[in-house]
Amino acid sequence: MGTNALIQDDAVVFGLIMAVLGLVFYTSGSKHPFFVVFYRFVPVVLLCYFIPALFNTFGLVSGAESNLYYVASRYLLPTSLVLLTLSIDLKSILQLGPKALVMFLTGTFGIILGGPAALFLVSLVFPEVLGGMGADETWRGLATIAGSWIGGSANQTAMLEVFGASPALFSQMIAVDVIVANLWMAFLLYWAAKPGPIDRLLKADITAITNLKEKVAHYQKNNTKIPQLSDTMSILGLGFFITGLSHFFAGRLAPYIGDTYPWLKPYSLDSPFFWLVILATSGGLVLSFTRCRKLEGVGASRMGSVLLYVLVASIGLQMDLRAVLDNPLFFLIGITWMAFHIFFMLLVAYLIRAPFFYVAIGSQANVGGAASAPIVASAFHPALAPVGVLLAVLGYAVGTYGAYLCGVLLQLTFGS
Repeated sequence: MGTNALIQDDAVVFGLIMAVLGLVFYTSGSKHPFFVVFYRFVPVVLLCYFIPALFNTFGLVSGAESNLYYVASRYLLPTSLVLLTLSIDLKSILQLGPKALVMFLTGTFGIILGGPAALFLVSLVFPEVLGGMGADETWRGLATIAGSWIGGSANQTAMLEVFGASPALFSQMIAVDVIVANLWMAFLLYWAAKPGPIDRLLKADITAITNLKEKVAHYQKNNTKIPQLSDTMSILGLGFFITGLSHFFAGRLAPYIGDTYPWLKPYSLDSPFFWLVILATSGGLVLSFTRCRKLEGVGASRMGSVLLYVLVASIGLQMDLRAVLDNPLFFLIGITWMAFHIFFMLLVAYLIRAPFFYVAIGSQANVGGAASAPIVASAFHPALAPVGVLLAVLGYAVGTYGAYLCGVLLQLTFGS
């Protein structure tokens, strides 16, 4: 790990974040009056995310140099997706209706239009933000953020190649991308625990979501039993086995598609991570039609949530609030851009009476991608995690096109 970090051993860092998770959940279950009041206002998932971020910000650990996020996203995330989808009622998911898709596309267009709008507004007050020549022109770097916020890292890399931002500019834009996106994710995690006030403001119809939650709760109530060691080992064995198979096929399918069908690359179909998420989720859905669904009664989704919280903490380790000081104007553009995206989504949600869940997932499927959309979805309810996955996969498909359109608009408006 980084030489500037106080703790440089990943094993120690992992022990530290597990201790944080254990302490947070222990205190959240405490009957002490202080903790009862504290957790009434501060969601558990937000602390699991924010405390590791503080460790990274103040140099206790180096999230950028740690391999924990890679391990969590490649091994724990797909396994958690398998376990969270084991008991899913696919028919009920489909009954959630088209509003989720509408909000996803709204988020996409909010990002496409928000980039040029944010750069224009900030340049009115700080015209120097338009400075830079050739590969250092600000708009080129913003196009890479569009790739990340609509699709993911693969789409971001594609925009870097297409529009040719300099390495120095690209590194600054990565900081903007990570900080702004993670601050928005923290907001979503906070309100996911209590969406009622926002749903009332939006005059939302939450019937379909409530019905799905009730079906899952009913199934869990009627099938829950005290798990034995054999049950827990069966859950983990099945989950990691499906993850292993997903890695096996993703590692062969992605390069085959990239070499044989290069025209599919804009859809990120040559990305092993894309196929890993798809195959793991599909595996869980297939198992939900078999006797394996009964594993939910001995804690399959609970075990999946454990793995997902480790991912939450490892994502938090990537956040460094000090990066805001590197180029404040770029962060002002990023915050303005995200504000435009949020306003656009809330406006459409109000017009179609979409629940806040759709706003959160539609946004995070764009901005956060497959690694974080299930986290936000499961913060509302574990049964809703597959919705985040499905929309995030759609983000991979449209990411390159949407980001390219945003880059062209930036170039036409502000390029030389």
